[in-house]
Amino acid sequence: MEVGIVSYGAYVPRYRIKPEEIGRIWGVDGKAMGKGLMINQKSVPSPDEDVVTIATEAARYMMARVPQVDPDTIGAIYVGSESHPYAVKPTSTIVAESIEATPAMTAADMEFACKAGTAGIQACMGLVGSGMIRYGVAIGADTSQGAPGDALEYSASAGGAAYLIGSENVIAKINKTLSFTTDTPDFWRREGQPYPLHGGRFTGEPAYFRHITSAAKMMFDAMGTTAADYKYAVFHQPNGKFPTRVAKQLGFAPEQIEYGLLTPEIGNTYSGAVPLGLANVLDHAQPGDRIFVTSYGSGAGSDAFDITVTDAMKDFKRDNAPVLEKILANPVYVDYGIYAKFKGKIVMPE
Repeated sequence: MEVGIVSYGAYVPRYRIKPEEIGRIWGVDGKAMGKGLMINQKSVPSPDEDVVTIATEAARYMMARVPQVDPDTIGAIYVGSESHPYAVKPTSTIVAESIEATPAMTAADMEFACKAGTAGIQACMGLVGSGMIRYGVAIGADTSQGAPGDALEYSASAGGAAYLIGSENVIAKINKTLSFTTDTPDFWRREGQPYPLHGGRFTGEPAYFRHITSAAKMMFDAMGTTAADYKYAVFHQPNGKFPTRVAKQLGFAPEQIEYGLLTPEIGNTYSGAVPLGLANVLDHAQPGDRIFVTSYGSGAGSDAFDITVTDAMKDFKRDNAPVLEKILANPVYVDYGIYAKFKGKIVMPE
């Protein structure tokens, strides 16, 4: 059975803050910090935006592009995130209700740091491929956290993307997926803590680079391919520097990661990072294009995908929803005070 992407949708808040504005508050050269991270600006959710609203908007855009798909035929919805608004109450059921996919379905929230969205895609692939469901929805979305003054504050942002997985009218066939996972505690947030902690430089070599390169090389071996066999590549992007470096290590040229690398302009959207990068690639992809995708989640693991765009893309109603280029246009910049207010870092007393 051919299983793959039937539709997709993406959403990023319109507000932005620049590294130099963050650095101004903490007495740090924010411009140099941004240059080092390869981040020019990051997205900021407004006070009425959270993972539920971001996931819902992305899911509605996804459904708008496939008017022929009856929401009643969606058998599963998974929302992957590090910042679900409720500790006990699923995000997925709210999103399901918003696209009229309830009640005959299964739903669950997923968490595996920044790869929870791609884990949801894998789960949907298994359910569709086994014949248990007709369509599944996988969403990666976050309003990611960074403690005031911490290095994460320069990158942690907001956004997400939704994917409809099925076996009919597939616009991008998922040829294979596989994962590489270990217990590598490079980044964590304990129950009740508002901000995560991280292992500093430890997050690089033994965490991000080991897992991404291992999963990618496993995929090359499984498919008998090299970087030259793909038109596009998308890697997890906690900053602009890491995915650029890992792409070069694996043999990918800068033009292959151009569309999939969004972090320099929107920051690190955590669970939304790879789903958003893939969405931007699909906004530009044509039939026959082959796409290499490798996500990463701290703790730690990577999911790799080999994807081929099909002829069904010619008839896909992409224009029924805004593409990312349009979503990211005309940003509104805020200062640190507004940013802190929007993020709940400062709250008016009752």
